[in-house]
Amino acid sequence: MSRSLRFIVVGAGMSGILAVIRLREAGYEDITVYEKAARPGGTWRENTYPGLACDVPAHLYTYSFEPNPDWRERFASGSDIQRYFEGVAERHRVYECVRFNEETTRCEFRAGRWHVRTRRGTEDVADVVIAATGVLHHPSYPDIPGLDSFGGACFHTARWDHGVTLAGKRVGIIGTGSTAVQIVSAIVKEVGRLELFQRTPQWILPIDNFAYSEEERRTYREQPEKLRKLRDDLQQSFSRWFTNAVIDADSPQLVEIERMCRENLEQNVHDPVLREKLRPNYRAACKRLIMSPDFYAAIQHPHAALVTEGIERIESRGVRTRDGQLHELDVLVLATGFRADRFMRPAEVTGRDGVRLDDVWAQRPSAYLSITIPGFPNLFMLNGPNGPVGNFSLIEIAELQFDYVLQLIALLRDGRAREVAPRQTALDGFEAERVAAARHTVWTTGCKSWYLDDRGVPASWPFTIERFKDEMARPRLEAFELVA
Repeated sequence: MSRSLRFIVVGAGMSGILAVIRLREAGYEDITVYEKAARPGGTWRENTYPGLACDVPAHLYTYSFEPNPDWRERFASGSDIQRYFEGVAERHRVYECVRFNEETTRCEFRAGRWHVRTRRGTEDVADVVIAATGVLHHPSYPDIPGLDSFGGACFHTARWDHGVTLAGKRVGIIGTGSTAVQIVSAIVKEVGRLELFQRTPQWILPIDNFAYSEEERRTYREQPEKLRKLRDDLQQSFSRWFTNAVIDADSPQLVEIERMCRENLEQNVHDPVLREKLRPNYRAACKRLIMSPDFYAAIQHPHAALVTEGIERIESRGVRTRDGQLHELDVLVLATGFRADRFMRPAEVTGRDGVRLDDVWAQRPSAYLSITIPGFPNLFMLNGPNGPVGNFSLIEIAELQFDYVLQLIALLRDGRAREVAPRQTALDGFEAERVAAARHTVWTTGCKSWYLDDRGVPASWPFTIERFKDEMARPRLEAFELVA
């Protein structure tokens, strides 16, 4: 006997938009999305800093059912990606389901259903909650003495203040991840002085971010089969060359990546002192690999300086380093990343029998195949804990995960179960296998990164893309507790 289901989706970013579209395709219509901001887009809405771009090829960073012939560059800008998601949401009537400016603060499972509350006081009830909250949306602020005392403009890269003029200003950037690299290249010619405060150098993989001609874009519009082939070719190349390289620290692909990074540094940084300051003492891709066509040229610009002395404190006039020098600044930019372990939190999530997610995740977040949590029935996460955040296109991952989730939801719709949650033994077994496999990845070869949990274990998928596709093809029902 078919059962009518009501859905609540938390978040209207890439995964939330996908959830609405795929639920409707499967015949479900009773859907509400609660989005904390005023627009969809997730990380591409929140990040608007100069130089923002995706490090996955644009034609691979699209929904499989919504190819985009009009990408302007090989690696799309953040603004182009935001427009893409807004366009997809509009074409698929996703806006009809979304309640904007409604941040979810509480999800409680009682009497077989999820009771949800938002910061505005809205209360709602659903049979199923889809957590599409993303990974990189809670800014991480550095613990530096005196940070609040800086007298100029100071902001995190995910909260970029576009009212601040950079032209001719003295700008300091704390951090050397992908975001900082993109910003340095974008603003170095505009500012009066740029100082990049580096704690750890990064390997930089050279890329050619070429533009697509109008003729190429017209061809893709008029001959969609060529666009499909391009996407398929990119997918195969990306998987063969990169995604499977990082899970095997001894792979020949990784050796080639390291050679390219090393040659990029040695051939493009001319000052031997600066070159050694920029040379990491760990293997390429141990941290998230940074791709840039021009960072080394930018950091050698006359306006730029690399500061490797540790920061002692922030003062009203600038940054004081441990050698006693005061680096006077007008603008201080915090390129210090995100708290990648938050997921649904800080929302208070309570599962069966009053079990709190904060208690379950007291040591570290975990989920069976990164989607479901024991004791939290009918709650499904997209791009949840320990998924392939470091080596695959997250859009492809979300699509594969949602195919898997729909099969579990079908158990609820068809009356085969009223509650679906993984067994603790299934999660424990998967985690043991994942942790063992992680020892062979490049992420454990001697660096500190945001991939690593409190044990130094990469919080990412350490297996092949083929293994992930196999796992997502069909749920192993013996791994689940099905309550009728």
